[in-house]
Amino acid sequence: MPYAALAGALILGMLQGLAFAPTPFPAWFLPVLQLSTFGGMSWLTWRAEGLRGAIWTGAAFGAGTFLVGVSWIYISLHVYAFMAAPLAALGVGLLAAYLSLYPALATGVAWWLSQRPATAGRPARLASPLTCVLAMAAAWTGSEWLRGILFTGFPWLNIGYAHVDGPLQGWAPLLGVYGVAFAAALTASGLVWAASAVAERGTAGVATALRPGWRAPAAALAALAVGMAGAAWNWVQPYGAPLTVRLVQANIPLSDKFDPAQIWQGMDRHRDLAEPPRADGKPIALTLLPETAVPVFQDQLSAEAWKEWVDSAALRGGTFALGVAMRDIHPDRDYYYNSVISLDGRSSPEQLVAGRVAHRYDKRHLVPFGEFVPPGFRWFVDEMVMPLGDFDRGRERQKPFDIGGQYIAMNICYEDVFGEELLPAVRPGPADPGATILANVSNLAWFGNSLALPQHLQMSRMRVRETGRPMLRATNTGMTAVVDERAQVVGELAPHTAGALDATVQGTTGLTPYARTGNVPILFIVAALLAVLGWLRVRRVD
Repeated sequence: MPYAALAGALILGMLQGLAFAPTPFPAWFLPVLQLSTFGGMSWLTWRAEGLRGAIWTGAAFGAGTFLVGVSWIYISLHVYAFMAAPLAALGVGLLAAYLSLYPALATGVAWWLSQRPATAGRPARLASPLTCVLAMAAAWTGSEWLRGILFTGFPWLNIGYAHVDGPLQGWAPLLGVYGVAFAAALTASGLVWAASAVAERGTAGVATALRPGWRAPAAALAALAVGMAGAAWNWVQPYGAPLTVRLVQANIPLSDKFDPAQIWQGMDRHRDLAEPPRADGKPIALTLLPETAVPVFQDQLSAEAWKEWVDSAALRGGTFALGVAMRDIHPDRDYYYNSVISLDGRSSPEQLVAGRVAHRYDKRHLVPFGEFVPPGFRWFVDEMVMPLGDFDRGRERQKPFDIGGQYIAMNICYEDVFGEELLPAVRPGPADPGATILANVSNLAWFGNSLALPQHLQMSRMRVRETGRPMLRATNTGMTAVVDERAQVVGELAPHTAGALDATVQGTTGLTPYARTGNVPILFIVAALLAVLGWLRVRRVD
C-alpha cells in the first residue's frame, strides 16, 4: 500500500483522537471533526489496493486515534506508577497497537463486503455506494462493540462519544452509544461519497454527479434526521421533589492519598469541604464524596475515627455517600470490594467498622491491573509501584440509594463507560422504582491534567443521553460536575482545585427505548446487515 495513504490515515486518526473532549476544540466542532476524519478514512479504505491495504488503513487510523486519545496512560505509568519512561512509552504503544486491531478488522471487513470480483465480461469493481456505506457502518459498529467487551472491554473513544452535542445525539436514547456510532459511520461515509462524486465530476452538474449513487447521501441525511428527531422527543418525566446536593472535590495529590502518614489529613480535608452550610442556607440532602475518600478498608478505621465522619454528617445534616474499600469476612474467605456507602448523623460507628450500613454499592466492573491482575501480566504489574487491589465484583443489580425521595444509582470510576451495565439499576426493581438519578465517584488523579478528565465527563453525558437520568460526578481531582437530564453541564468545579459544588437536581422517571432494550436492537441490525451484505458479496450481487 502507498506510504502516503498510510500517513494520511495516521494523521486523520490523530485528528479524530481530539474529537472526544471539548479541548482544544470547542464542543460544537467535535462532531464535524469526527465525521470529516472518519469520512476521509472511509475514502482511503474503498480505494485501497486489496484487502491488505484496507486493513493497514484501519490500523493506521486506529493507531493515530489511540496514540493521541489515550496518551494519558503514560502519565499514570511513568509519573505515578514510577515505571521507567521507555517502558511506559512502550506500554502506551502496545495498548494503541492492540486497540488498532479493531479498526483494522472493521476496514478489512468493510472493504471485502464492498468488492464485486470480476466475472465473465465484467471487471472487478466496487459495489453500489449504498452497499459500501452500509458495510462501513456495520463493520465499524461491530468492531466497536467487540472492543467494548473482549478482555473486560475498553470502549474509550467509541466514535459515538464525539456526538454528545451534535445532531446525531438523538440516536442515544434509541440505540445507545453504539447506535450513535452506527449513525456517525453511516453519515460520514455517505457524505464523503457524495463529496468525492461531486469532486470527480465537477460542481457544474451536482445532480448528475450524485444521481448514480443517491441512496448513499440519502442514508446519511436520514441518519441526521433521525438523530434530530430523537433529540427533540421527551422520553422522561420529573420524579419527586428536587434533591439538594453537595459534590466534594478534595484535590489530594496521589502521592499523599495512599501515604499512611497523610491518610488522616486527606480525610480531614474531605470533611472540611463537606461541613460548611450552603450559601443560600438550604439544607443539603446528599453530600457525595469521591472514590476512596476513605483510602483504607472500613475495619482499618477505629470506631473513634468513624465517629468523626458521623459527627460531620450530623453537623451538616442529610446523608454522606463516600467511597471506601470494604472487607466482608466469610467462613470460606475474606471478600474485598471497592464500594460506596452511606452514613448520617444517626449511624453507629461500631456498625460502620463492621461494614453494616444503610446503603452500599460494590463496584462490578473492575479495572485491569488496578483492581485485578489479568492472567499472564504479573510481570507488567511488578514494574509498577501503585496500590493494587485484589477486589471482588459486586452484583449485577444493586438497589439504588433511597435519599431525599430520590433513588440514586452509584457507579465507580470508569463503570459509566459501560452504558448497558448501568441499565439494570435504571429499570424498576422488586423493591424500588428504578434509579431517578445516576452518580459517579472517581479518582482520576492517576492521569494528571490530561484529556482523560474531560473525556470521562463526555462519556458520563452520553449515559444521560441514553437514559434521561441526571448524573452527579464527585471526583478527587476533576471533573466534578452536575449534568441535568438534558445532558447539559449545569455546574462544575475546575480540575485540580479543592472545592465543594452545591446544586439542586431534579430526578426523572420513565424509560427510553435504549433503557428498555439495551444493545440488543443495534447488535441485531449490525448482524443482519453483515449477513445480508456477506450473502450479496458471495453472490456477486449489487
